[in-house]
Amino acid sequence: MATTVEAPIVAVTVYPQQARITRRGRASLNDGARLRIAGLPLALDAESVRVTGTGAALVTGVDVSFEQHAEPADATLRALVEQRREGQATLDAAADDEAAEAAKVEMLTGVARRSGTSFAKALAAGDAEPGRVAEVSDALGTQLAAALKGRRAVNARLDRLREDLAALDRRIEAHSAQSEQDSSAVTVELEPLAGEETGEVELELSYVVPGASWEPGYDVRVRGAQVTVTSHGLVSQHTGEDWPECELALSTARPANTVVVPELQPWYLDRVQPPPPAQPMAYAAAAPGSAMVRDRASFSLNRMAPKVAAVEQGATAVTYRPGRPVAIPSGAQGHRTTLAQLDLEAKLGYVTAPVQAAEAYLRATVVNTSEHTLRPGRASVFHEAEFVGTTRLDVWAPGEELELALGVDDRIRVERELVKRTASKATLSGQRRREAEYRTTVTNHGPREAAVTVLDQSPVSRDDAITVRDVRTTPEPAERTELGELTWLLALAPGATGTVTLAYRVDVAKGVELSGWRE
Repeated sequence: MATTVEAPIVAVTVYPQQARITRRGRASLNDGARLRIAGLPLALDAESVRVTGTGAALVTGVDVSFEQHAEPADATLRALVEQRREGQATLDAAADDEAAEAAKVEMLTGVARRSGTSFAKALAAGDAEPGRVAEVSDALGTQLAAALKGRRAVNARLDRLREDLAALDRRIEAHSAQSEQDSSAVTVELEPLAGEETGEVELELSYVVPGASWEPGYDVRVRGAQVTVTSHGLVSQHTGEDWPECELALSTARPANTVVVPELQPWYLDRVQPPPPAQPMAYAAAAPGSAMVRDRASFSLNRMAPKVAAVEQGATAVTYRPGRPVAIPSGAQGHRTTLAQLDLEAKLGYVTAPVQAAEAYLRATVVNTSEHTLRPGRASVFHEAEFVGTTRLDVWAPGEELELALGVDDRIRVERELVKRTASKATLSGQRRREAEYRTTVTNHGPREAAVTVLDQSPVSRDDAITVRDVRTTPEPAERTELGELTWLLALAPGATGTVTLAYRVDVAKGVELSGWRE
């Protein structure tokens, strides 16, 4: 017979799509050489189970078995079910009290009805004293009022009990969706070392389970030229077991079912063959489990500063270890733990494309000067104390530049107007001509100098019969592309105004109808 060992969870490493659980327990070899750790998730990967430990013994065998239970294997779910039974018993007792109070009210109401008729006849015949009749009537009314009050109190209690049971049913339903009725168990065979005294041993069990994941999230705060990027790990787990307060690690590694070096196979070309006649479909069961490389969990005794995790840079992955134990119950969705905080410098400027909208957008250009490579994730952007909105960050490696939109600044006023427009009729050659000139003015009403990037465009022809000529700009743009995109860079002091003009001519051949023209 195997001796059951209590081995609570002491560490969890969460990967993007799964998690590795580490448990530790102590046992005495005097109790036997077969130790059993039960109550494990049914979906654990049997190939990933590893057992190590300390003590005067050798591990000679490890077996994984599956157990069926009449009650849920999950301790939390069992406690909820037992609480539901107790609540139902309390509700049944209250329902009995309500039935007793209702019977009492019905009895007193019947007595009052019959006695009222008898008292009326007795008073009419002179066979009863009025004082005595009044005394009996008052006593009967008092008892009936007390019975009605008691029934109302019991009904109110019944309503509260039913609401509590409904809430408990919802918790059980939610937990049942994640927990299995059955469980797994690991049995460890030990052999005492020759010549050593048998005593206490410590076992460390680790295994991998699906149903757990994490993804990064970010808070980006811009204050003047300072940008603070706070990285969070958002952990979700539906493994069927609660993770108590323990050492949590978030790894960017992606353990694969199989690890092979890619090899090229011959690339054959062949004649197209007619499809074979349809055959009945056959279904085969998938092979259970697969091998996985196991890396030992390290248990650091150093406490990290609040809100920041220790970072371990590996060859192909990064592991974050929060500075305090973290508890995550099964069913948690997006449990947040802070990983890192990056303090960066930003270059602020404005960008406006008045051909689309006469608004100036504040933009921060930030270079990742840290050693952290940030994974893709959603980011909440704040400018000073104001929430700007959300965006999605792509992979942001050290040394890379990132642009953040910080919203519209109404202190930078933009106006674009059409100052010239001509449309000539066909000449002797049959050619028609159109001309347009636009003036864009940008005024800085802010308290500081503003660097404004102005974007505009001239039309581009996709037909030889349509020609764009005489594209004139003032001042000369800082950048010009073959697709007609123009970029000006304006440095505006407080209260200053900058002006940009763009003019062009379009010649259209005889018999050609122009499309795409806008003013």
